[in-house]
Amino acid sequence: MCQAYEDFEAVAKDLVARGITSHSKLGCQGGSNGGLLTGNMLARSPELFGAIVCQVPLLDMRRFHKLLAGASWVGEYGDPDTDDWEFLQKYSPYHNVKPDVEYPPILLTTSTRDDRVHPGHARKLVSKLVEMGKTGTYYYENVEGGHGGAADNKQRAFMNVLAYDFLEQALTGSLKGEAAAPKQGSGGVTVVQAMQFMQDPSVSGMTVSWEALLVGRPDRQDRRTERRAELDTSAERKRHVCHTAGTP
Repeated sequence: MCQAYEDFEAVAKDLVARGITSHSKLGCQGGSNGGLLTGNMLARSPELFGAIVCQVPLLDMRRFHKLLAGASWVGEYGDPDTDDWEFLQKYSPYHNVKPDVEYPPILLTTSTRDDRVHPGHARKLVSKLVEMGKTGTYYYENVEGGHGGAADNKQRAFMNVLAYDFLEQALTGSLKGEAAAPKQGSGGVTVVQAMQFMQDPSVSGMTVSWEALLVGRPDRQDRRTERRAELDTSAERKRHVCHTAGTP
């Protein structure tokens, strides 16, 4: 039987036991199914890590099969509409975070255009953590890029810098606090949570707000309008959005 989460936790403990690092200096990063792994590290073993990066993640194991490509994963994970939920719920991060637990800083990233793992997974966990008052919750959503989270090499480089800069600041205790009021025209992203952590905002081009914002460069207005039209004519995408909205 595969015990991926237990194995990952064992490695983290061993690194500390051998004096290679300390829990406060140890970070982890994973995307897609690896995002489910790091999401479970948050929910299962928050004391083992000083920071967590969770990218384009699968996090809600109760509804994953109702969103985008999720139905095709039932053979791998199990069917939450059956007795499989008894074990599935044990590694569903969305259902296992608790208000009375102290969590390390976490950065969740996703893409509005992800056609494999619905961005609702990341959005819902961020919303739940924020509602619990977990101020170490950071979120970045690119409006393009698909499941890779980036549409081109420039965006890919930025996403890498975003993750590494977050880890550096979190693991050295230098994360920044609340950001100034958001400005328009700063890079075509949706960002939730009123915190800013990039060392140099002029490099990141990132703005933040407590509410979700759609911001973008004026020279990309026509392109965004075309994309919105595509989404408006896609009944399937509308259905998936409805599945996410208001889900407990």
